[in-house]
Amino acid sequence: GLHLLLELKECNPQLLDNLDHVRSALYGAAEGVGAHIVGECFHQFSPQGVTGVLSIAESHISIHTWPEYNYAAADIFTCGSSFQPRDAAKVLIELFESKQPEITEVRRGLLSLPVVI
Repeated sequence: GLHLLLELKECNPQLLDNLDHVRSALYGAAEGVGAHIVGECFHQFSPQGVTGVLSIAESHISIHTWPEYNYAAADIFTCGSSFQPRDAAKVLIELFESKQPEITEVRRGLLSLPVVI
């Protein structure tokens, strides 16, 4: 599988603190690449911040926001799927108006592990 870790820096803090926008952004990222959504969990923190997870048949898309720092940490993990997680990452970068995004790619799964004898 491919696991993308997103550091979304210099985002619009109003978008990061809006539960409806965060939910819509994750749905937009998933639906935009053809992921199959199977569940969700979102929470608005007080005084600020949102966390959310979309369970997708291909694995998950999640986010945790810190509006006070104009920052969000998101990840997109796909297992053996045909959709492009990098395209979903682009959607999140755009929808949170991140001016300084960073993406780390991690290969995961049995096929990427070394053989131990």
